[in-house]
Amino acid sequence: MKDFNLDNLTETTKTLLSEEDLQKLVALKNPKVLKIVNEFVDLCKPAKVKVIIDNPKEIEYVRQGALREGEEEKLTKEGHTIHYDGYYDQARDVGNTAVLIRKGTKLSKVINTKSREEGLNEIFQIMDGVMRGKEVLVRFFCLGPTNSHFSICALQLTDSFYVAHSEDLLYRTGYEEFKRLKGSEDFFYFIHSAGPLEKNVSKNIDDRRIYIDLKESRVLSVNNQYAGNSIGLKKLALRLGIYKANHENWLTEHMFIMGVKPEGKNRITYFTGAYPSACGKTSTAMIPGQQIVGDDIAYIREDNEGYARAVNIESGIFGIIRDVNEIDDPLIFKALTSPRELIFSNVLIKDGKPFWLGDGREPFKSGINHSGEWFEGKKDKGGNKIPLAHPNARYTMRIKELENWDPALNDPGGIRVSGILYGGRDSDTSVPILESLNWEHGVFYGAIIESESTSATLGKVGIRKPSPMANLDFMVIPLGLYLDNHRKFGNRLIHCPKIFATNYFLKKDGKYCNGMLDKKVWVLWAEGRTHGEFKTIKTPIGFIPKYEDLKKLFRTILNQNYKEEDYNYQFSIRVSKWLEKYERMEKMYWEEIQIPKFFWRLLKSQKKEILETKQKFNLNIIPPDYFSN
Repeated sequence: MKDFNLDNLTETTKTLLSEEDLQKLVALKNPKVLKIVNEFVDLCKPAKVKVIIDNPKEIEYVRQGALREGEEEKLTKEGHTIHYDGYYDQARDVGNTAVLIRKGTKLSKVINTKSREEGLNEIFQIMDGVMRGKEVLVRFFCLGPTNSHFSICALQLTDSFYVAHSEDLLYRTGYEEFKRLKGSEDFFYFIHSAGPLEKNVSKNIDDRRIYIDLKESRVLSVNNQYAGNSIGLKKLALRLGIYKANHENWLTEHMFIMGVKPEGKNRITYFTGAYPSACGKTSTAMIPGQQIVGDDIAYIREDNEGYARAVNIESGIFGIIRDVNEIDDPLIFKALTSPRELIFSNVLIKDGKPFWLGDGREPFKSGINHSGEWFEGKKDKGGNKIPLAHPNARYTMRIKELENWDPALNDPGGIRVSGILYGGRDSDTSVPILESLNWEHGVFYGAIIESESTSATLGKVGIRKPSPMANLDFMVIPLGLYLDNHRKFGNRLIHCPKIFATNYFLKKDGKYCNGMLDKKVWVLWAEGRTHGEFKTIKTPIGFIPKYEDLKKLFRTILNQNYKEEDYNYQFSIRVSKWLEKYERMEKMYWEEIQIPKFFWRLLKSQKKEILETKQKFNLNIIPPDYFSN
């Protein structure tokens, strides 16, 4: 690689790179960057190459290009634009996303894999000439705060101005960071093409491919526009980060980072949290009165004092907009309805104004949406009614646009993690909040997260999908290695974060036991526990709160009377349900390879203690006061 120089550039690349842009690349003194640009310009055959550095004028060129090319359109509100993906390009394409593996490599059976040789041959054929007639942008970003030992440089080549504009909202600029590499090859890179377009959306979706090449720390993505498939730095970089972290003894996690501020106390305590989709992740990170550092992905490392520290690899939010309304999400709603640089995707536009499902406003009967001209009752080719906006419609903006953003967002040293929250969707088993017995027990809880399907999910209601650490969809290493790395990471720490399990979805007689704001009580109880402020009740499943503490918190925080009968129902131990859960976990993990011994030890001991408790009290549902003595 060190021998690669300007003489190695093909005639195609030399012709398409202006002298100014060529010098931008030369200034990095990084042969690998030159080689990547040369290889993929030669393969994809764009009509023009533009190298964008950290200069605001050049970044504005990208934003204006999205408007000029018709990938975005201006809306009435200053700074707002709308982007539409194709009707069949509205979500992560799980089927056509694969991890490229070498012969003999074994991963979890839930991971979609493909032979590396076969996958590269296939996608290189698809990418041959895929950018003809288009301009390719060469971009430089930083995953994490700049000038930080946490952060990873990221190179992106894309022919989509929308993708590049989105990345400017979501990530920190990285050209100067690449200079700090001093020629190192230790960076991620992403090659993306929307492919041939028809009415400004990807045309050849049958040839849509998203391949993760771990050997080269890269992602190749073609014939798509939806950000989850095209913005390599998001969930695709998450996969590369997981691989890198688990071979370097740190953590890359699908976690928010929030600062918790108890009322009447002059302190802020930082938590990370992992929740599967529709299990309360965003609503927890955006609890009123708290501060947000990040809503999606965290790098976590050990510092010199034995604490865990975390950074948000992003500086923006690519959020699901459905059900964001003025009552439930006042801060986000205010940001979405005020002038600022903001991209809406796949919502309804009427008279230059955006509308989405569950926004709390009177819905329009017609407008423009992801299907084109829309009217109430319109159906697609399959006879399905098309809603006014796509259920997976999104908004993209900078975190700084939220009033509750935390300045620690850009701290190169990261925040000190005092607690970790794991949450799933569970209508009949777990309590609203519990604290793990120790770090390994907490890792065990993260490993047995489940997400219960709802009426909003295709298929049957109540089906539980396992989602270890809410990260299973992005796993690129054996699950056993992933869990064992968590165990080792915490055991190395001198000051270990406390781990808590939450469940906002417990039901009684078919109705939820708790309101949407009750999670603030659970989180502030957890915050108090990190400072040793509340006593607990030890149960077979972990430490649970005392009624008196919760009663006081409900009164102080929500001005509500929390009834003891509600507490007893919500915090009872449902023996048979826990045993059923353990059986599901045993079946799932038995089919995995090299699951660490600590997991099986804890699973066995949990089952044994639950059964012994049932025999001791001769009850199937055991109220919390049975354990108080």
